[in-house]
Amino acid sequence: MITHLHGVLEEKTPASAVIDCGGIGYLLSISLNTYAQLPDKGTCRLFTHLAIREDAHVLYGFFNQDERELFRQLVSVSGVGGNTALAVLSGLDPSGVKSTIQNGDVHVLKSIKGVGPKTAERIIVDLRDKVGKVEVGELGFASVQNKDREEALTALITLGFAKNAAEKAVDKVLKTRGTDLAVEEIIKHALSSF
Repeated sequence: MITHLHGVLEEKTPASAVIDCGGIGYLLSISLNTYAQLPDKGTCRLFTHLAIREDAHVLYGFFNQDERELFRQLVSVSGVGGNTALAVLSGLDPSGVKSTIQNGDVHVLKSIKGVGPKTAERIIVDLRDKVGKVEVGELGFASVQNKDREEALTALITLGFAKNAAEKAVDKVLKTRGTDLAVEEIIKHALSSF
């Protein structure tokens, strides 16, 4: 099992990152929370989870071990795969996910793409006693430089949204909230409109 990667960040998008470790580039699927905390360039360390499926080997990357543990708890729930777990961690920061589960807030979970009412209830029932209490001062999204509309669209399409629906959601966010938003804010607001 690969537990973490430490190397040079060669590329990052809201949905993925490429880290060069000793001349080998590893492609990792990441959440918006991890994306917001990664530097634009330089060395970094991502904690990993390797999912081996019949048709693919997928490496997921997380900025810290707490986010990785929350991801592993989410994928342990029946009906929740890696992409759905990343969508949950992209729609809410880790403390928000924990708080939502502990409060039994089905409406917040089912507003995330890929999470229906039954899956939201299953997540709450299965994980309510497993997630730790939300601590004061847990980090949410870090502030990053503004990105353009295309990065937000790419992230939403990668998360499974249809291109037309993603474009409408992003354009609506930019029209109502202004064009000076960071890319993760655009995506977060667009996710809440679905």
